[in-house]
Amino acid sequence: MIRKCTTASGALLALLAGGVASAEEAASGFDEIVVVGHRASLMDIPGSGATIEQEDLEAARVLTVNEALRQVAGVFPRDEEGLGLRPNIGIRGLSPTRSSRTLLLEDGLPLTYGPYGDNATYSHPPIRRFERIEVLKGASQIRFGPNTVGGVVNYVTPDAPSAFEGHVMTAGGDRGYSEIDADIGGEAFGTRMLVHANTTSFDGVRDNHALHFDDLYFKAQHDFGPAHTLTLRLGAAEEDSQVSYSGLRADEYAANPYGNPFPNDRFDTERYTSSLTHAWDLNDALTLVTSAYSIYFNRDWWRQSSNSAQRPNDASDPACGGMANLNTTCGVEGRLREYHVYGIESRLGWEGDLFGAPTEVETGIRWHSERQNRFQINADTPTGRAPGVGVNGGTVESNLRKVEAWSGFLTASTQFGPFTLQPGFRIEAIEYERRNRLSGASGASDLTEVIPGLGALYEFNDHVVAYVGVHRGFAPPRAEDVITNGGGVIDLGAEESVNWELGLRGAARPGVNFDVTAFLMDFENQIVPASVAGGVGATLTSAGETRHGGLEGSLQISLADMGAMERDDITFRLAVTYVPDANYVGERFSNIAGFNCVGIVPPTAGPTCVRVTGNRLPYAPEWIASAAIGYERGDWLQTQLEVQHTGEMFGDDLNSVAQSADGQRGLIEAATIVNWAANVTPPSSPVTFFVTVKNIFDETYIVDRARGILPGAPRLAQAGVSVRF
Repeated sequence: MIRKCTTASGALLALLAGGVASAEEAASGFDEIVVVGHRASLMDIPGSGATIEQEDLEAARVLTVNEALRQVAGVFPRDEEGLGLRPNIGIRGLSPTRSSRTLLLEDGLPLTYGPYGDNATYSHPPIRRFERIEVLKGASQIRFGPNTVGGVVNYVTPDAPSAFEGHVMTAGGDRGYSEIDADIGGEAFGTRMLVHANTTSFDGVRDNHALHFDDLYFKAQHDFGPAHTLTLRLGAAEEDSQVSYSGLRADEYAANPYGNPFPNDRFDTERYTSSLTHAWDLNDALTLVTSAYSIYFNRDWWRQSSNSAQRPNDASDPACGGMANLNTTCGVEGRLREYHVYGIESRLGWEGDLFGAPTEVETGIRWHSERQNRFQINADTPTGRAPGVGVNGGTVESNLRKVEAWSGFLTASTQFGPFTLQPGFRIEAIEYERRNRLSGASGASDLTEVIPGLGALYEFNDHVVAYVGVHRGFAPPRAEDVITNGGGVIDLGAEESVNWELGLRGAARPGVNFDVTAFLMDFENQIVPASVAGGVGATLTSAGETRHGGLEGSLQISLADMGAMERDDITFRLAVTYVPDANYVGERFSNIAGFNCVGIVPPTAGPTCVRVTGNRLPYAPEWIASAAIGYERGDWLQTQLEVQHTGEMFGDDLNSVAQSADGQRGLIEAATIVNWAANVTPPSSPVTFFVTVKNIFDETYIVDRARGILPGAPRLAQAGVSVRF
């Protein structure tokens, strides 16, 4: 699998290394792309943000990225299959579906394979690969793009070590869970290297599921003198899973919340990534960081149903005859996707005095290209993998979609005594193309957007700061939503908002750290699925004006840091999000079939044309909270009890309370989950034993209705051992 990554990066390595190979002395501690930095760096950022450090991940023994992000105020991660392979991350009341309104980065570079043309996350590396997770919200996020609406989540990989070291972890548990994770690194021939490997299997949270993925990652860092550092990253991953797309109908969920009637569904992926970063310290004031990156992602999802209203495959599949024939005469749909992504960006940083005021300036430019090959192939048999010849057989979709984007940004941070002012702007210029290979129709469109932002910080003292910010939120539409399959152009426009925040961050006293933020997001044009219950692949449409407003806060307490305990420590952390306002505020009618205004001109409120102005947006819980209390006994015992709460939310724009027969509409009730973890490390030992119990009280709850009912994970017990050398 590494061969493709090596080929993609070889030419870039030779090109960039050629200019720096004559340097003599080794560089050390040279930063690359900094999104937040470690937790202490937040005191210098004029906006909201958070970090999840390595000790936080190990204390909770998190299994997925969803569990980890629960520790961050303002973030709503929603589970799906149980391993976080397809995370759904929402921020401040924005829809979490496929993390499409959240920018995901790895070491400051794009993690998702279609951030411009199809920002949906169907693949995610294992959380064990990362040593820290950074979340950046507010005006500071315009340094990154294209999505600047909710926030940025950046996963940070560890530096390659200079001395030989390694780590092996193995774990097992309920529902067929098994995992082996290992890394080894050291220096050879003047190059620091790190290899990380992970293999995980899990039966998932539903019947007839069997998840399996393998992930391999390589990082090499070489210093060419004191001024140049070159970093090469290669990644290869495969998933081979039995997993369904469709959720459950109401009667199916009542019979078995963890049921799944589609045993023939398969999900297979290949993912290859590479990047090469050259960091150049030009002088004491100037740094230049240039990165080239590539992503190849191939996804084949074969399924007999795409949502709970489609039973079992399609009405035009007469040979099927019903659910009883799923394993014999029913066909299967192949939703096949292939992505090729390439990009190169440079960031220039300057630090010095401007008119006598300490100032930091950062500017950058990026070229980014995406190519999507999309097919739908309908096979006649449950395990078929080729176009069928029946009524429902054949190639239904064959699309080529291209996106090319240029972007640039400029930010300046100037300090005037206790005040820090950070103005900036970003420009995104995007070109779309779409070609229907079946009909020959094609179309093209483009858009250019200027994204300004302004942040300010006031330092009361060394321990407490206040911040305020405003910026333009921007999220580009997908290629399929601005260009029709017939080649027509839809004036959907970008998703735009004006985002405000005001916060206070710091330490009330040693060992007591807090961060409280008030936020408001006014959308001129929020983009939502044309049918909220139509699943994640639904066509998008303009929802018009919407508004999100609320409060978020976090608190961390350590009795040892307070001086109240010496050998032992009791810790407490809390993250709370309160979003009382997440509503349609413009003139708006329902997207739900039977309640919308199709064919009614002008729109008139009534039984078939329902106004939803004032209704709450779907999948925007009013309350989200995560709290944990931990106890540490010296260096050998660490235990933590965690409570996660998600408030009730609606599954559609009608704010339906009663459940529909297909399960796609209705209230999603509040859920409170309790987790426990413990780590035991014998004195002077490199070995740590750990045990966790997720969902201790075996709460049965719903996490999603978009394509039918999806359940949250039942009680899961896991145990393992970790060895460092």
